[in-house]
Amino acid sequence: MDWVRRRAGSLLGLGLIGGLVWATVVTLSQPNWYDPGEDCARKLGAVNAVPRTSWFPPSASCMSDDGVAHQYMSTTRSVTLSILGVLLLIILVTGLILTVRRLSGDPGPLRTGDDVDLKRRRRSHLTFGALDLAVAFALITFLNAAAIVFGGLPGGVLAILTSLVGLSAFGAVLDRHMGPLPSTALDSRRRGTVAGVATYGMVFAATAVSGQLPFFRFWAVPAGGIAYAVIAGVQWSRATSKVEV
Repeated sequence: MDWVRRRAGSLLGLGLIGGLVWATVVTLSQPNWYDPGEDCARKLGAVNAVPRTSWFPPSASCMSDDGVAHQYMSTTRSVTLSILGVLLLIILVTGLILTVRRLSGDPGPLRTGDDVDLKRRRRSHLTFGALDLAVAFALITFLNAAAIVFGGLPGGVLAILTSLVGLSAFGAVLDRHMGPLPSTALDSRRRGTVAGVATYGMVFAATAVSGQLPFFRFWAVPAGGIAYAVIAGVQWSRATSKVEV
């Protein structure tokens, strides 16, 4: 169990990537979303057919004008995807629970930073952290669009969860290498999680206010970098004030 707990991040990543692949396969196994009637006619010969789809269990059929249901997705594929979906859900939930529990685990050794120029470290963290998060949001913008187009609603939800987990892990790495000192590994994980989730939340909220959901726009790239710099700056100020006290 200790080995599984140490590999919580890998387990969660496996569940998220597997879930995105699963959602894509289910979507591609159903009539295409932009012209399902033509897809039904081309594959089954059911002219003017109305598609009937389900995400769980994954299934798809085409109902023709004469009231006959033509099976679009085979029963074998539907059963296989259902079993895989349950297994991936178990992996995803387990990985998420274990990852959250790490936020209250062993703090590890304290790094004092007595031999470090903290002002320079802070500048590096805010500057390079903002640039890194801008690049990360460029990838997230692409992932968000691709997941919704190819994975439907489940793909969009998984893309959001993947983005939150990825940003939290990335924020923890940045904090570990350039964040406030004195600090422990647990401090970095907590600050990184807060920074990643808060940055995504701010950009998501700005997107919602602008009426551009569910897709991010290219302005999310600089917005993500600026938001992270502001949040990291606040974390530095809080850490500094604690040391002074």
